[in-house]
Amino acid sequence: MSRPRSPRRSGTAPPSADLRERILTATRDLLQRHRFDVVSVADILTAAEVSRASFYFYFPSKQAVLGELVREAVARGQQAARPWIDQERDPVAALRSGVSDGARLWRDNAGVLMAIVESWGSDEGLRALWLAQMDLFTEAAAARIAADPQARERLGDVDLRAVAASLTWLGERLYYLAAAGIPPFDNEEVLVDTLTKAWTSMLYGDAVPGS
Repeated sequence: MSRPRSPRRSGTAPPSADLRERILTATRDLLQRHRFDVVSVADILTAAEVSRASFYFYFPSKQAVLGELVREAVARGQQAARPWIDQERDPVAALRSGVSDGARLWRDNAGVLMAIVESWGSDEGLRALWLAQMDLFTEAAAARIAADPQARERLGDVDLRAVAASLTWLGERLYYLAAAGIPPFDNEEVLVDTLTKAWTSMLYGDAVPGS
């Protein structure tokens, strides 16, 4: 018995195993050198060496490509935060490790992450995407803070989600400044020290968790 053929969109090229990844890789590379607002679909086609039909088989727009790259980077960022979120070890050490991993993630994905930060304010789709991604970090941080007796005692009646959101958005801004090469945060050691201190001071003050 012959195998049924997969449905194919009218007017598009058949999918190829590596076409989608070529589009993503080409866009990532372009964003290392150019702002997102000046990168066109034609630029991506040329860099990826794919046809327009192949591009639109996988993505409806360049914004959709950026969205996929952002989701991939955020997924890796969530992994970086796991030691603190999962309470696997000393929270201050875990926070510092997560901040350090976050700094490396932004350095390695600077073009993509700078593009979303610079674009979400003027594009409704990207706005919804970035707010949803940032919410993932905020919700995880809020749950972790709520489960930490020392942090809860220090914060008292302060809205824990507001604290989590403030710290999460502070991280976004400092990581962005570092990726943009803005002093003093272009110095990764200063960035990590400052952001770690912000989190630990807010959550623990001078107390050492677990003491």
